[in-house]
Formats: sequence, structure tokens, C-alpha cells
Amino acid sequence: MILMKNIIKLLAVALSFLPLTIAAQVGQHRNDLSVGVNGGYVLSNVGFDPKVAQDYHGGITGGMSIRYICEKYFNTICSIYGEVNYASIGWKEDIQTNTGGQVVNANGVAEAYSRTINYVQIPVFAHLAWGKERKGWNFFFQAGPQIGLYLSESTSKNYDSPNLASDGTGRSNTTVAQENMPVEKKFDYGIAAGLGAEWSNPRLGHFLLEARYYYGLGNIYGNTKKDFFGKSNHGNIVIKATYLFDISKTK
Repeated sequence: MILMKNIIKLLAVALSFLPLTIAAQVGQHRNDLSVGVNGGYVLSNVGFDPKVAQDYHGGITGGMSIRYICEKYFNTICSIYGEVNYASIGWKEDIQTNTGGQVVNANGVAEAYSRTINYVQIPVFAHLAWGKERKGWNFFFQAGPQIGLYLSESTSKNYDSPNLASDGTGRSNTTVAQENMPVEKKFDYGIAAGLGAEWSNPRLGHFLLEARYYYGLGNIYGNTKKDFFGKSNHGNIVIKATYLFDISKTK
């Protein structure tokens, strides 16, 4: 029931960006459908509470895109944009001593740990653009809900047990429970928003470049009083390029 309420809230956020698209009698109707592919790079982390010191985890994302332009309202081009993507996200720990030095374990090398979690991600956006519609440049803002379906995970580390010594050679951040905990919650959901630019050509199609941020509203671990973490949500910074070609156009 709580999950359904959160999904309804996400859809409400997306719909809140669409008041212009449902007033076709005021704007200029469009019936433009485009499909294509996208790909990019993701910098990700997990918002743990208790805190886990982290650097950004780097991974790839890519998949299929679809866009339906339904109206031009004054100077605003209004559309619905969606994707089905594979994404490799997770977290990478920043393991340091209290003095900012490297933590060396029994094997004699600096400790390093990262977790990669693979998802199918499905964002659905209200897409608002300003500029040239068919030929030339426009700039756009898009926002809406996103869900993620867990596929798999893998861990990379170079030690058997973390060095938590209290003599100054151990970790300044001693939260390590997450290192041996597999993902518990396989369904992820949250809000994403992005800014970008698009170049269109009637014969070549549409080329989009975008910077996007995703904030997870769900957690990868349980967050009840009996669980270790009170929060463990994803955060993603995405740089993405997209190519779309037209299936249908308004005459």
C-alpha cells in the first residue's frame, strides 16, 4: 500500500508538468512520434544513514527512447518522453584514515571497495522545449518519475576484512555493514530531471545532449527500526546523448 501511494505521488509530479499539453484547443496541436536510441555515463552513489564515505561510482547506461510531441503552446513545445535503459550504478567507498592517508590492510595495499548494481531503468518525462521545432537548435527541460528493476550485482574489493584499527592506521569511517549485505529491495523508484539541447534536421533526425539527475525515493536495504540503515537511496548524475528519428509528423 505504501509503495502504491509513492508511485501515485510520482505520477502526480509528472502530470503537474503537463497542464499545457491538455489544452489543445488553446495551443497548436501536434502529432509527432519519434523513436531512437540513447547512451551515456552515470556517476552514482548511495545515500547511507549511518553515513558511508564515498567517491562517485562510474558506469554506463543506454537503451531505447520514444517521444510524442502533442502540442506547441505559444513558444513551448510540449511532449512526453520515455526510455527503457540498462544502467550500471552503485557506490565506491572513499577509504581513508583520520589524517587523510590511505588505509593499508594485511595484504599491504591500500583498501578499495566498490559495488556495482545493474538495473533496467524506465523514466517517463514531461518534456518542454524552446527554440526551433523542425530545423535547428532548441533547449529543453524534462522531469518525471523513474522506476528501476534490479538485474544483478557484483562487488570489487582487495581485502578479506576491513582495517578498523583504532591506532590511527584504520578507517576514519567505520560503517562497514553494507560491504557484505546484498541488495534487499529489488524495485527502485524516484524522481529525475534534466536540462539539455537538441539539434534537428528534417532528413537526419534529432540529436539530443542532456545532463540529468536522479534522486531515489526508495532504499536498497530495509529501513525499519530493526534494520541497520535508516536510509540507503540511489543518487545518479547522468550525461547522455540521444538520437531520434521521426515515425510520424504533423503536416
